[in-house]
Amino acid sequence: PMKRGPCGKVRSFIILLTEIRCPKLNMLANGGYKCSDGSYYNSRCEFFCSAGYSMKGQKTSVCQYNKVWSAGVPTCIDIDPPKIKCPNVKDKWAEPGKLTARVTWDTPEGVDTADGILTDVTLKGKPPKSDFPEGLHKMSYSVFDRAGNKGSCRFTIRVRVRRCSRLFPPDNGYMKCDSDGDNYGASCHFSCTGGSELQGSAARVCQSGLSWSGLDTTCAPMNINVGVRSAAALLDQFYEKRRLLIISAPTAANHNYRFQMTNLQPAQCGLDLRHVTVIELVGTYPAQVGRIRHRLLPPGLALQIRILLRIPQRSFHMVLVDKQGIDKQRYPFPITAAELFTTIDTFPLRKDEMLLQQEAGQFCQS
Repeated sequence: PMKRGPCGKVRSFIILLTEIRCPKLNMLANGGYKCSDGSYYNSRCEFFCSAGYSMKGQKTSVCQYNKVWSAGVPTCIDIDPPKIKCPNVKDKWAEPGKLTARVTWDTPEGVDTADGILTDVTLKGKPPKSDFPEGLHKMSYSVFDRAGNKGSCRFTIRVRVRRCSRLFPPDNGYMKCDSDGDNYGASCHFSCTGGSELQGSAARVCQSGLSWSGLDTTCAPMNINVGVRSAAALLDQFYEKRRLLIISAPTAANHNYRFQMTNLQPAQCGLDLRHVTVIELVGTYPAQVGRIRHRLLPPGLALQIRILLRIPQRSFHMVLVDKQGIDKQRYPFPITAAELFTTIDTFPLRKDEMLLQQEAGQFCQS
């Protein structure tokens, strides 16, 4: 038993206070606390959060006389977004003959003060090692930490195309280019309409120095030499350039001949569109003449054409020859221009010509 007296009262009170203890505080997740006197009466505990976390609740708590802490344990909330650094991609040049460039880069990682390295990143745009077309492409990466905080960054990819000055089809001719028509590595091929001869380069390529290979291309009017000595030499001038419709009659008064020429006269545009040259052979040996429009052929040359193509002299006859010099069709009687054009339009080479003419807007008014 304790003695009573002035000094005894003070001593017993101190002993009682030292025996007052509050429950031990729970440890903060992602943080901690530091107390002045553990869990004893009047001990003051200060709470703190780890880097990247923010405290929700009271920052301090004191152990009270009733053995209860003055405030509960706060929580540490991750509010610091992760950081991510996007790649720095230099401008890329398209490959020869292409309008795209393959672009590669290293996928970045996110860094978070709470979670450390984050590899689960999301890309908005094409992935690395993709082919990018010409132009500026805006890209971005985003990353989330475990608390749902988002970090993001942006970067751009620019693809450039080396280009030559643009070429144009020659007068009385066509031009067909691959790729984009003027980019480095692109090639353009030229051809002339029937009745014109190609001069210069039939094909040109856009070179690395941004200049075109070869010479300027033109289509000059076809110059038919009627002074040759043989029918073969005359027909060779039309090889791969013009189709031939050879009309033969014993006299200019022949009914079939007159009907045929009357029928073809208003169809000259259709003949030109299909690259057809008409050769007329009229009369019988030795009084026979040949004509290509307004140019007369020597009688001997007219005779050689009939012999070479096995055309009878004493009856009306027509022969249709294609651009390869092949005898495609024979007619012992007149035909309409529409029938002739239908036949020619079935030729394989003619189908390619029709596409080119359609692209160039070349057609005859009906």
